[in-house]
Amino acid sequence: VSRQLKEEIRRGFARLEDPLAGLLAMLESSSDWKGKGQSLEYCITTELQLWIKAHPAVPQSGTKLKKLQARVLGMLSQCPANLLDPLISIYQLHTADRNYLLEHVSHLYLQGSYKEAAILSIKLKLQPDQDVEKMCTPLLLQDKANLVEDYVAEYPELQRKLLQTLDTWCDPSFSISDITRPYQGLSKYKPEKFNRRVLSKLVFRLLQRFNVDPALCPNVINQRHLRTLNYLFYKRFVEKTMTEENWADHIQSTVGENRWLQGHLVQSLLRHCGARGAARWAQHCRLPPDVLPRAVAEELQRLHIQDRVEEVTKADNYEARKKKDYYQLPIPRENIRFLQTWEETLQCWEKVLQPGQVVGVDMEWKPSFGMVGKPRVALLQLALKDEVFLLDLPRLLEQAEAEGEKEKLPYFIQMLYSDAAITKLGYGMSGDLSSLAATCSALKDTEKQMQGVVDLLAVDKQVDGLSPEHSHEERGVRQPEKGLSLLVQHVLGKPLDKTEQLSNWEKRPLREEQILYAASDAYCLLEIYERLCKDPESFGLGSDLPDSLVGKESKKPRTKKQLNKQEVPSPSGQEFQGPRMEPSSPPAPISPQEFSVVCDNMLQGLGRYLRCLGVDVRLLDNEDDHRKAAEIARQEGRVILTSGLAYQTLRSQVGEGRCFSVNCSKKAKEQALQVLKHFNVQVSLSDIFSRCQ
Repeated sequence: VSRQLKEEIRRGFARLEDPLAGLLAMLESSSDWKGKGQSLEYCITTELQLWIKAHPAVPQSGTKLKKLQARVLGMLSQCPANLLDPLISIYQLHTADRNYLLEHVSHLYLQGSYKEAAILSIKLKLQPDQDVEKMCTPLLLQDKANLVEDYVAEYPELQRKLLQTLDTWCDPSFSISDITRPYQGLSKYKPEKFNRRVLSKLVFRLLQRFNVDPALCPNVINQRHLRTLNYLFYKRFVEKTMTEENWADHIQSTVGENRWLQGHLVQSLLRHCGARGAARWAQHCRLPPDVLPRAVAEELQRLHIQDRVEEVTKADNYEARKKKDYYQLPIPRENIRFLQTWEETLQCWEKVLQPGQVVGVDMEWKPSFGMVGKPRVALLQLALKDEVFLLDLPRLLEQAEAEGEKEKLPYFIQMLYSDAAITKLGYGMSGDLSSLAATCSALKDTEKQMQGVVDLLAVDKQVDGLSPEHSHEERGVRQPEKGLSLLVQHVLGKPLDKTEQLSNWEKRPLREEQILYAASDAYCLLEIYERLCKDPESFGLGSDLPDSLVGKESKKPRTKKQLNKQEVPSPSGQEFQGPRMEPSSPPAPISPQEFSVVCDNMLQGLGRYLRCLGVDVRLLDNEDDHRKAAEIARQEGRVILTSGLAYQTLRSQVGEGRCFSVNCSKKAKEQALQVLKHFNVQVSLSDIFSRCQ
């Protein structure tokens, strides 16, 4: 809105005897203001709101104001959202008679204007005097769960009432049709969005958002635990990918003392293990005799004469078969160190935080099986060439807090991730770091400060073909490998044994199988990295792979000393020749209009962002081959923006400095800043949106 128009509007108010009545008369006689966007009526209303603040004598009171309030209330259900707050403020609706306001909202509700009734209730803070179930039911039937969340957002008591209502509806014996029947003729009615599955998801979302004790919703929690129970039986007895000890840990923590779940556990045991097997597990899980069927109770009597539960008979050649089929740690068992004290941990950090060190990093947490809250890291694994450190994070955080030094752990982890002289290897680092941030809030910005990291998940997508050692005959029939296990199989010949992946990593002491699994998960990253760097061509990768991985662009500018670093040690101690990067003066500044690029297909978000800043951008389509970027760059004189291993292929096909590797783990805005800084592109206000239609 121009300054001239604003001044004219304010002069108009000054001439009016009753500006409040004048505005109302204008709105009542106009229809434009009911549309979306900033209409002239909207501008006049907001200017009056500001004018009243500057002229405190204007607001009215008494009978005259009440009449104006009654007229405004009649308009509010039709007015656009951006006018609600200004009108409520101008006509002081918060001071109106509360019963009168409640009556008006009730009238809207009876008319079937459920959304409008809820929005007005929120604006006027009427929720404590309303029935939360009555107000929210039609909104849920219209798939307006976000409005329901807003309705209870500021009222803990209403949050609890709503959650208890939703939990009642999720009881398998409850008839949902009893709820939906009165609303059959409802406009925008979406019955497919009103079922136990959708409602239970909403319950979990509300529990997490409002930090409410899950015990308030026993039906939803029990149903989720039952699904977990069924999933665990599938993993153990159908897929056969969980060890007995691991499975038992999860069964006990899932079922606990819950009688209803104990009954389901016994029934599942009978189906999968027979009466004798069910009795053995009933004893192992300490199930009370009164939840056991007669056949299982009789078997349990026979078992009571034994001092302990029988171990499952394992084939004699089990360990030998595992060694034959799966990746094995090449370091002795005594070189895996489980650290629970700060004295041990400080010795570990001294070794890890050495310039030139290559570290395999991994993390483990207890599976949540869809329960409330983000997973918290229970174990941090750091693998060096000769040893692996397993850090008991909960114990170390607890000790540091007790000593008043809770910043000690985040300090070391940030030092590790931000040091460009230390190469950190990971697989899917982003997921690990978000769990780390949930464990320790001081680490929430670690990802933004990362330098010297190699995420082998990005390399995995480029690896071509299987390694020569891989043999189908040795594998036998088994679940197909995926993720890191598949990369290990491709590069090192044998997959990881993932039977401990879904372990309860919070339980102490850790079992021997868990310790070996955790150490292998981190150490295999060192071996993959070394193997790919030694022989990249046999995996379809560029010959200068070591340089491209270690020399990745990082957020912070490297020091002159780091830029001239010639060698990066491999895990085996061999030296890789790094890129020779002589310090040079920055390029001459250019405008976005003079800068033309072609973005590889994994950088479409970056391309769109640069185009908004006035850069001349060509985007590859998803199905295009990376090499098309080089073709376009040569024909049209563009700079190639790419990432990962495609950079190796493309930079050799264009002139020096005409191909740039972007950090794929960053968001589009951060990537754009990286590109603009590197090429010294100076963006002015007039460039922004200059290319947008």
